[in-house]
Amino acid sequence: MSTPLFERVALIGIGLIGSSLARVLRRDSPGTVIAACARRVETLDAVRRLDIADEATDDPAAAARGADLVVLATPLSAYGEVARRIAPALKPGAILTDVGSVKETVLREVGPLVPPGVHFVPGHPVAGTEHSGPESGFAELFRDRWCILTPPPETAPEAVAKVTRLWETAGMRVVTMAADHHDKVLAMTSHLPHLIAYTIVSTATGLYEDLKSEVIAFSAGGFRDFTRIAASDPVMWRDIFLRNREAVLEMLQRFNEDLTTLQRAIRWGEADTLEEHFTRTRAIRRSIIEAKQA
Repeated sequence: MSTPLFERVALIGIGLIGSSLARVLRRDSPGTVIAACARRVETLDAVRRLDIADEATDDPAAAARGADLVVLATPLSAYGEVARRIAPALKPGAILTDVGSVKETVLREVGPLVPPGVHFVPGHPVAGTEHSGPESGFAELFRDRWCILTPPPETAPEAVAKVTRLWETAGMRVVTMAADHHDKVLAMTSHLPHLIAYTIVSTATGLYEDLKSEVIAFSAGGFRDFTRIAASDPVMWRDIFLRNREAVLEMLQRFNEDLTTLQRAIRWGEADTLEEHFTRTRAIRRSIIEAKQA
């Protein structure tokens, strides 16, 4: 058996992403010891029942002790407290990474707590579903998706290379970029669409009861897609919006300006404006399909 990339991996948080990574390690690196950490007894029981970790604990320091790789996979609001608790347990040479969707806040809140001699490689596997919890994970979640790494400039290249190999093993394409650039890109491609979906579904739930029941009964594909997105973990998305507020608000302002333009075109019957707009956006969809992201 070949030497595993990491002998011990601690997954702090074992929801969709954490449990999917655990399944990848089970499949491709059977020699790796997996320690899973979660707050809820029900979650730990599920981890044991599914056999996706060798150890299951509610103590992040116990999970992190002796680990070559520690992965933060909790909601963003828990990062600071978890980092404080695991810092004394991190061994020299260990790698600390994460899976969060906002990277500047990770650098700001976790970076100062990383002990000397521990490598810090923030990351974001851009993959997911509307489901959460360890039962929702599956090893193929990451295949043909992008993983974005945002290591600080002083991070050792060999640590970045090992995290890159981990995600490539999971089937991902890996790229590095500055944290602030990541946050602006994701504000447009992920955060704003979720905000719009939550808003549309919320608007539907505020309709009069007779109309609301018909909206549900006669849901077309577009509305169904919005409800799928809006079913995502509310705690996770609360944290994302609050921690990436500047980039989200910037993209929301641009969206509102474009929406006003379309509103005016509909009101005044500007057919050419509407057709030109829809033609341009249709081309974006083709580009996404060609990039194998749909």
